[in-house]
Amino acid sequence: MAQRTCLVVDDSLVVRKAARRIIEGLGFAVTEAKDGREALEACRASLPDGVLLDWNMPVMDGITFLRAARAEFGAERPRIVLCTTESELARILEALEAGAQEYVMKPFDAGILRDKFVQAGLLEDAA
Repeated sequence: MAQRTCLVVDDSLVVRKAARRIIEGLGFAVTEAKDGREALEACRASLPDGVLLDWNMPVMDGITFLRAARAEFGAERPRIVLCTTESELARILEALEAGAQEYVMKPFDAGILRDKFVQAGLLEDAA
């Protein structure tokens, strides 16, 4: 079976590196993008299984990328987990309505990310 792929989209290099380490530890091949526009280009080149998507970024933010990706690639692929510091319910609902499968709050750790990937349908629950 081919290795699953995940695109990590965040304007922070530190967050991308931390997320990459965790997600590679879950068995994914990881690519990175620093904003939504770069992420869309990456998806057009090779659609990943999953996207860990930051909300607040320059050039194109996460929600704009999310809507564009859903319009272009459909509702099911890639599976998108929106990663944000936004804890307001209205913002979370906006993300889910725009097509995110799950959301995760920053800061996250390996356990939280793994659980969110299971809930988003990117990982089998090993339990």
